[in-house]
Amino acid sequence: MKQGLLEFWAFGIKQARACLFGGFLLGIMVLTQYWYPFSALHRYDFLLLAALAFQAVLLLFKLESPREAMVILVFHLVATLMELFKTMDGINAWAYPGEAVFKLGNVPLFAGFMYSAVGSYIARVWRLFDFRFSHYPRRRWTVLLALLAYLNFFAHHYLVDLRWGILAAVGVLFWRVDVYFKVQDKHRRMPLLVGWLLVALFIWFAENIATFTKVWLYPNQLGGWQMVSLGKLGAWYLLMMLSFVLVSLIHRPQGPDLLRRPMLSWLVPSGR
Repeated sequence: MKQGLLEFWAFGIKQARACLFGGFLLGIMVLTQYWYPFSALHRYDFLLLAALAFQAVLLLFKLESPREAMVILVFHLVATLMELFKTMDGINAWAYPGEAVFKLGNVPLFAGFMYSAVGSYIARVWRLFDFRFSHYPRRRWTVLLALLAYLNFFAHHYLVDLRWGILAAVGVLFWRVDVYFKVQDKHRRMPLLVGWLLVALFIWFAENIATFTKVWLYPNQLGGWQMVSLGKLGAWYLLMMLSFVLVSLIHRPQGPDLLRRPMLSWLVPSGR
């Protein structure tokens, strides 16, 4: 019992370390919603400068590697392109109600960091938990599926929404994949699809906090805040898959045969 509690505590500590960037962004959103003393600086511009400063601190103190910072940059670029489309007149999937000097179209440049936080988390948790995988699909198929999911974020406004078909394809491609993660001295395992769902639920929860602080708002929240629909989980799940595939381009998925210590199962029986 004691050993289990210690391992659970260690698991939480590692998760908190992996969430450093995202946790900071969420915290600064909440803080500036209730206390913002800089009248000469728009809130979104302050959030951008704070994100850049925190990123520099992580690199300076080697809490983040240059390769992980590169992941954040890629996510920022990919996300900003999607944000520009989603907020354009005629689409209006969501909106940023405040003003900003540093912006493109209707998008404050800070916005890309919210997606970068997801990439940062995956890159860091991959390293901190020493991820290994069984039955990981060929890269060409994962990249193709991620690209299809990304394109569907744009195309579904004009064509048939392929979201459920893509989610089904994700299930088919990854259903056999287990992720092996080391909390202390032994690796445990769980289905990768379950892991993505848990993280997607956490992102949905964080999204509710972010919209409550009015960093961005969905159309149904413009007249007063409401909880984000659980239907958004499908989009976040696809984002998790896309993010994971992008990170896999720098963190090559390695098989469990490279493990040198005994493995313990978690959430799945040992005979799976």
